[in-house]
Amino acid sequence: MQLSLCLSKPAQHLKNPLMAASGSGSIMWFRKGLRIHDNPALEYASKGSDFVYPVFVIDPHYMEPDPKAFSPGSRLAGLNRIRFLLESLVDLDTSLKKLGSRLLILRGEPGQVLTRCLKEWGVKKLCFEYDTDPHYQALDIRVKEYASAAGIEVFSPVSHTLFNPADIIQRNGGKPPLTYQSFLKLAGQPSWASSPLLTSISSLPPVGDVGSCEISEVPTIKDLGYGDIEQEWIPFRGGESEALKRLKESISDKEWVANFEKPKGNPSAFVKPATTVLSPYLKFGCLSSRYFYQCLQDVYKNVQKHTSPPVSLAGQLLWRDFFYTVAFGTPNFDRMEGNKLCKQIPWNDDDELLAAWREARTGYPWIDAIMVQLRKWGWMHHLARHSVACFLTRGDLFLHWERGRDVFERLLIDSDWAINNGNWLWLSCSSFFYQYNRIYSPISFGKKYDPNGDYIRHFLPVLKDMPKEYIYEPWTAPPGIQRKAKCIIGRDYPKPVVYHDSASKECKRKLAEAYALNQKLNGQLSQEDLDNLRRKLEQDEDLEPKIRRQRQKVGHLT
Repeated sequence: MQLSLCLSKPAQHLKNPLMAASGSGSIMWFRKGLRIHDNPALEYASKGSDFVYPVFVIDPHYMEPDPKAFSPGSRLAGLNRIRFLLESLVDLDTSLKKLGSRLLILRGEPGQVLTRCLKEWGVKKLCFEYDTDPHYQALDIRVKEYASAAGIEVFSPVSHTLFNPADIIQRNGGKPPLTYQSFLKLAGQPSWASSPLLTSISSLPPVGDVGSCEISEVPTIKDLGYGDIEQEWIPFRGGESEALKRLKESISDKEWVANFEKPKGNPSAFVKPATTVLSPYLKFGCLSSRYFYQCLQDVYKNVQKHTSPPVSLAGQLLWRDFFYTVAFGTPNFDRMEGNKLCKQIPWNDDDELLAAWREARTGYPWIDAIMVQLRKWGWMHHLARHSVACFLTRGDLFLHWERGRDVFERLLIDSDWAINNGNWLWLSCSSFFYQYNRIYSPISFGKKYDPNGDYIRHFLPVLKDMPKEYIYEPWTAPPGIQRKAKCIIGRDYPKPVVYHDSASKECKRKLAEAYALNQKLNGQLSQEDLDNLRRKLEQDEDLEPKIRRQRQKVGHLT
């Protein structure tokens, strides 16, 4: 399916897109939705307006350096995601300039900046894409209240998801559907699915006079205060142009689209990932999920047979909407405490083990290679994410899913509040999925896809010369083999922080007791109940030394 965008047929450039304001004007407030195609807020902002102010507000908390963070980046985001966002903004600015406009960059607390602009520019309309994230929900209430009091029309359409989560919840009697199948029954077909989406804008009204508001170009990483920080080469560049290019490449292989079946796929494929890698573009709205969905339906219509939800590619977009809906309708969705969907489990609290996992020092090459890819690229295959999430929580370390969620939230370029929290709830067997006896082995799972260990050799070069017989369990290599590979375990690469067989048995035992208590108390566990259960589990562990986790000292290699 060809996309006729303004990117391919640019409008005449205006030498000076800033002009005196006279007549009616609109503000188009970009947050996510960093695109021209299928952007109903942008379309509405331009209708009947003599001038349009396309703005993006640089929030210092999100963008500027935090020296206390465990990785380069701000307080809320790692550097890879900030870089991806800046690239997306540059691409958006380029597209707007082709339409006779430009992106206006402002800095400060977004609510304060927006209200000042509304005061100074005298606009009649404020347009922005609706967002279900709690941060934006609170922010939007403030901005809407000011706009309403000032007599400014607010248009905030749902275009980040296939469905409006509030509509689904309303159809379900005011509660979110808690299974994928029940969500599908409630959702049905999207109301817009049979109508062509607006994918082309020929021009935009010019930007009005900005008055005393301080406007800048899209900043660079250096402009934000990161200096000349060395950045890894990353194969994913931000922006709508790159998103549409990747989409075109993906859907051009109709057989691959028709046969796509999650969770199948090779998590160790890194030269050419075994998936679309469109998730970061969906996260920032560089790609419309609705347009993606329509493109997939066009492919399905022209093939004899194709997979269906939940495993198909279209099914993955529906999973995305499912998590958005459940998250929107569930108070405290992002935590265990006060979350009625979440099993109450007395997870361990061990900063050393957490750091070993986060910093790729667990001694399990499959796990550590994935964590290196996360830190370097800000992305990894969904099955790789499953592996490290299971290892941290119910598989081996028995650490709180919220701690792992925080690491992913910072480092992933596609980190999405609803999906990240939903997946951690799922993978820790805290909600949605409860078969805690089914775990991802940190040894055999990766070996199934990559017996030679090429993925490990790439992301953990310290093990590049280790024979394939030992690449997943290097601690079992004889001393002579280790010397020949120039990798002495315990010196050049860590010993395992736990022994998988005994650690996984212990995790299963703890989860069995936690599940039993949750059932007995109908999920209404107090902090005292959790503390008592934790003490009991520790006492039982002391009484059963044969299955006790055999901890190794966790420390930095020298």
